[in-house]
Amino acid sequence: MFLSHLSTRTSLAAAVALTALGTAAVANADMSSAELEARLAELEDRVAAAEQRAIAAEQRANDTEQRTDHTKSQESSGAEIESDGEIEERLARMERYIDGEEGFSFEAYARSGLLIGEDGKSAPGGPYLTPAGGTGGAVGRLGNEPDTYVETTLNYKQRFDNGARAKYTTMIADGVNTSNDWTAEESDLNVRQVYAEFSHLPSFTGTFKNASIWAGKRFDRDNFDIHWLDSDVVFLSGTGAGIYDMEFADDWTSNLSVYGRSFSDFPVNSENPGDDSGSTDNLILTSNNYFGNWQWMINGMSATDNDERDIEVSQKAADAGFHTMVAYHGDSFFGLADGNFKAAVIHGQGLGAEAKAIGADGDLTDEAQATRLGLYGTTYLTPQWRIAPSILAETSEDRYAEGDRYDWAGLNVRLANELTANFEMQYEGSYQWMDLDPQGYNGNSAVDGAYTKFTIAPTFKPQVGGFWQRPEIRLFASWSDWDKELNGFASGDALGNDDTFTGSEWTFGTQMEIWF
Repeated sequence: MFLSHLSTRTSLAAAVALTALGTAAVANADMSSAELEARLAELEDRVAAAEQRAIAAEQRANDTEQRTDHTKSQESSGAEIESDGEIEERLARMERYIDGEEGFSFEAYARSGLLIGEDGKSAPGGPYLTPAGGTGGAVGRLGNEPDTYVETTLNYKQRFDNGARAKYTTMIADGVNTSNDWTAEESDLNVRQVYAEFSHLPSFTGTFKNASIWAGKRFDRDNFDIHWLDSDVVFLSGTGAGIYDMEFADDWTSNLSVYGRSFSDFPVNSENPGDDSGSTDNLILTSNNYFGNWQWMINGMSATDNDERDIEVSQKAADAGFHTMVAYHGDSFFGLADGNFKAAVIHGQGLGAEAKAIGADGDLTDEAQATRLGLYGTTYLTPQWRIAPSILAETSEDRYAEGDRYDWAGLNVRLANELTANFEMQYEGSYQWMDLDPQGYNGNSAVDGAYTKFTIAPTFKPQVGGFWQRPEIRLFASWSDWDKELNGFASGDALGNDDTFTGSEWTFGTQMEIWF
């Protein structure tokens, strides 16, 4: 009976594998959207898992037959024999490991590149190199990254007899700009996340039936970004606790969390020189709600002693703030073609006027307010050409000084032409307009102008097929141009600190990027 059960399981695994392979072949014939790519990747994973289960089941059947041959000798020697139920439990546990429901897993993101200017020297770069970068104004990242950055995530998953599941996660990250092999003196090595999360808890019923709870230091699960700008649309992180996926109605799920962040490296309180703590806590209460494709996020924050210090321009810092976002997660390319898109409008006041990194800026004033728009989409124009346009724009005022104003808007377009199974040409055009009046904050000057960049990047990869397919190795050449007035914004930024990097510049380089 038991061997027959194993044989049936092996046949089923083989059937699942063949079915998945056939489905994947159909999907691969019409690779028209990022959604199909994701589904194909999921099918491939399921095929691999099914094959592994079939192999494991066959091996277990052979092992069981061998153990059966020795049953009488084991009984005569007094050895304890596993029952069918015990063996089945062991097999089920092994399958859970194969399926990824239990055990260790490893995830990573990494990039490393070399960026060289026309003079043969290292050139400044990065998505935030323009004057607008200080308030979140990012430009296209292709051919514009001279750094090495890595994130390594370790997960351990458990599944208990009552069905409950637990996950423990640790993320270690580091980033440097030097090209050297030994970078300990410049390293920013850091534990960015360490938290535990419980789900499928049998005592949770009703609204909480499918909810999960967590505590620790983490990125919020539902952050999302515009990859081509290396900019989150919204980024919530810190140390705290929360609950995900409460179901208040058939089409309404909600998350509730509290995060704590620390504003550090503040000047010593001039009225109390003995107070050298130099930090204050900002508590963020967030409610994230989903109604079908719509998302509504509300954040309130409080930093009780932040208003006791002066900002550089002798204004009081805010001690509270409000932040909200309305977003739509589309399952087509703006209703025009297969693909996907995301759109978000964000508004914040006080400590909430940092629109992207919620609660991360302690220098904002009580009167600070900001409104931001983020938008991107991906689709295939033809079976070999794909496109990903994006827009990121913001207007803000009274951020750090009375009467200051930071207005900027950027358009970025990433194109790719898949030429072979392992090679594609990538292209990117990026334009950013900015009108900035800091009113003397941080010694910066008012500027008005634009930045433009074009990049061409021959790209090699093990398999082409969509903007989310990695790893990649790229060569690139980028041409950048900007209004000379922008060089006067600050003496220490990328456009103002190098007499040889003043506009209409060519840069060249190479880069690898991976994630899994």
